[in-house]
Amino acid sequence: MDGMVIVGLGLLALGIGAIAMAVVISKKKQQQPQKPSISEEEILSKVRQAEEDARRILKEADERAKEIIESAKEEAKRLREELEERKEEVRKLEENLHSRERQLDRKWEVIERREEEIYRREKEVREYEKQVEAKEKEVLELEDRLNQEREEIKKMKDQEVLELQRIASMTAEEAKEELMRRVEEQAKVDAMKLIKRIEEEAKEKAEMEAKRIVTTAVQRISPQIAINYTTTSVELPSNEFKGRIIGREGRNIRTFELLTGVDLIIDDTPDVVTISSFDPLRREIAKEALERLIQDGRIHPARIEEVVDEVKKEMDERIRKMGEETAFELELHDINQGLYYYIGKLYFRTSYSQNVLLHSKEVAHLAGMMAEELGLDAKLARRAGLLHDIGKSISHELGGSHTDIGVDLCRKYGEPDAVINAIKAHHEEEPVRYPEVALVCAADALSAARPGARRETLEAYLKRLEKLEEVVRSFEGVANAYAVQAGREVRVIVDPEEITDEQAHMLSREIAKKIEEEMEYPGQIKVVVIREIRHVEYAK
Repeated sequence: MDGMVIVGLGLLALGIGAIAMAVVISKKKQQQPQKPSISEEEILSKVRQAEEDARRILKEADERAKEIIESAKEEAKRLREELEERKEEVRKLEENLHSRERQLDRKWEVIERREEEIYRREKEVREYEKQVEAKEKEVLELEDRLNQEREEIKKMKDQEVLELQRIASMTAEEAKEELMRRVEEQAKVDAMKLIKRIEEEAKEKAEMEAKRIVTTAVQRISPQIAINYTTTSVELPSNEFKGRIIGREGRNIRTFELLTGVDLIIDDTPDVVTISSFDPLRREIAKEALERLIQDGRIHPARIEEVVDEVKKEMDERIRKMGEETAFELELHDINQGLYYYIGKLYFRTSYSQNVLLHSKEVAHLAGMMAEELGLDAKLARRAGLLHDIGKSISHELGGSHTDIGVDLCRKYGEPDAVINAIKAHHEEEPVRYPEVALVCAADALSAARPGARRETLEAYLKRLEKLEEVVRSFEGVANAYAVQAGREVRVIVDPEEITDEQAHMLSREIAKKIEEEMEYPGQIKVVVIREIRHVEYAK
């Protein structure tokens, strides 16, 4: 606005100058005879001065106008940037609000499910209380009946004692003394026979007893203790990652569970996700993959598949390295390198909750020390001790006895006959043919008998889950199977080229029927058959 005013003033000045010149020229024409009071040159000079002033004013006005325009442009640019920033802040706030709304919806669903569960349990408790009251009435009736029967039995017993005394012509005390005398005489005779037999056996087995004392002395070894659970916890940077792990409509968590074969438990525990699986190897792969996804931040089905494949490849190399380190620790440098992978894989297998790799190392150390004490081949004893359970590394994948699988594996890689004999003999499938093998059998028994080494209940539970997966894999068209939810659910991945949708429906029924026929289990098992077709193309 200031620039326009200045331009107007400059134009006004030029107009006034032109008008002044016209007036002077007109007067000059009218008053030619008179002598002008002001010369023409002075008038022209003033006009030129006026023109110069006008041009200067115009130039200043132009420069002022440019400055004002530039300032206005900068101010407009700044306002636009502020507007964009405000828009971005509003968009982020809207996204945050939507995320909070989704979290609230999920929490509300969890609360509703829990309310339903509480209502169901309250109903069960009320029914159970009614049953307890009925049982209490029955117990009271039984107690009354039992008291009556006890009184009748007491009367009958008194009558029998009187009758026995009448028949035997002896009192109860006299009969008791006679019976005790005869029992005492018979016990003395039996005791003498037992002492004589023990002395004879002690003389015959004196040398074996001495060796047994030597073997028990080697229990000075300090065994490692490995505690295996069926769940693993993964910490999250914040609770918001739970929603990202679940993904839109649950596609991320569904993809992760299908690829790893574990059950991902996301509950109200803050900043923690729980991985559940009976297989330690699956849990370790899932844990490593989930930690990498969280660190990377990109969590979607394609990225999940890529990370899980990377972790599986790295895990194979890690297992092989673990087997190599175990062999070098036991100074068995001439073991075929092909066995390293199977030795390392024992770390992810358990027997009665005892880690099989640590158990095998313990047996190797014990057998080697006993062999050194007895002057036998300590290296061969360690070798047989390490490999006596090698079949357990893949028995759950191939099926069958781990001794037969271990024998085939060791023969394939050229292990000596003593190792083959140890694999068979430690389960008494063939007689011991080498003294070192006898030491391996003794060390195996010592390792298994160590207090706290094994737990029968957990082993039976794990065998039931392995049996469940084995039953499912026996059907044609099944690509893979995973037992989850502590064995209450089995997920079956089928080959879409071999199994149609209709066949998948029938397959779920056949699997459920076979599980009912061949297995014993508490409650019920949910069979989920998954058939998925993927079409992949690359843009080049």
